Amino acid sequence: MDPLADVLDLSRVRGALVANVRAQAPWGIELPRNTSASFHAVTSGTAWLRIDGQDPLQLMPGDLLLLPSGIAHRLSSDPNGRCRPFDRTMKEELMTPEGDLELPGHGATTRFVCAAYDYDLDVAQPLMSLLPHVLHVPADPVAGRTTAAIVELLAGEIGVREAGSRAAAARLIDLLLIAAVRRWSDDHTEGASPSWLSALRDPVIGRVLALLHDRPAEQWTLEKLAREVHISRATLARRFTEQVGEPPLAYLSGWRMRIAAQRLKHTTETVESIARAVGYTSEYAFNRAFSRHRGQPPGRYRRLAHAA
Repeated sequence: MDPLADVLDLSRVRGALVANVRAQAPWGIELPRNTSASFHAVTSGTAWLRIDGQDPLQLMPGDLLLLPSGIAHRLSSDPNGRCRPFDRTMKEELMTPEGDLELPGHGATTRFVCAAYDYDLDVAQPLMSLLPHVLHVPADPVAGRTTAAIVELLAGEIGVREAGSRAAAARLIDLLLIAAVRRWSDDHTEGASPSWLSALRDPVIGRVLALLHDRPAEQWTLEKLAREVHISRATLARRFTEQVGEPPLAYLSGWRMRIAAQRLKHTTETVESIARAVGYTSEYAFNRAFSRHRGQPPGRYRRLAHAA
């Protein structure tokens, strides 16, 4: 089992709004801070990213920009160009019937795919807490082939009125996030300070994480985990806590509750069934553990999630 894939799978994209943008210089759009994440993928031409307190960043064809925290930002044809609020741009009816956003001008043309989307931040917390506010994945003729192919497929889904097109777009964004995070982690975990991502690459701790993710219902003990990876309990506890930030069984408890929360939200399984699926033989013990992690019992959590 792949813990990175687990986290991204449980925190799947939902509520995605996607558009192809065709902008002719001079142009500029301003996107306010919001609770949704966003990304921009430049397919041709160039653009400038501006964020308060940071130097402007030029985006080239094939570049991918991921903003997981929804930070306010501006995109423009010039590093000092004027920008219009994005909501005003949308109200000016610049959207074509095909779902493209046209920003007319007389200069060079830039094309990019942009999206705003929601995901389950609670499930994704081990990963998202490590990512920067702005994750820039530069174009790469070899490593970037996967992201380029996904962006092309996503661009083709925009404006499609066929059944399942929204679901297809959301799943393509899932794939794009996996590809982007994989490339970013390849560049930033080598020699980095200990973290969940670097722990995945540790031959021992990565194996332990995989075991916990692959078999969350198993009655794990520190001794049992240590036997699986052929080290002492003390060494395992120390190394795991140094790398991940909490002891192995505390991490397991948190992961079980994330799985349970998703099942409570998105399935009709009974609480008893969910409890067994995440390693609890007693529904009472599961209710206590869930309440301790979430501040409310499973039944109330499910009712509030369905009412939202």
